[in-house]
Amino acid sequence: MEDIMDKDRIKGAAKEVTGSIKEAAGKITGDRETEAKGKVEKNVGTAQNAFGKVKDAIRNA
Repeated sequence: MEDIMDKDRIKGAAKEVTGSIKEAAGKITGDRETEAKGKVEKNVGTAQNAFGKVKDAIRNA
């Protein structure tokens, strides 16, 4: 069986990265709103990535 990574994992990882960048930019510039939005986006990405991992595990079982 092929080990194809679920699309949710890919999208989640991308959200984690962009969220981390936004969070860091917010910290550097002192923009608390951007920092908070970055944290939220990063957490959403983490959850989406985890969901994709579960889907992969089920598919590969």
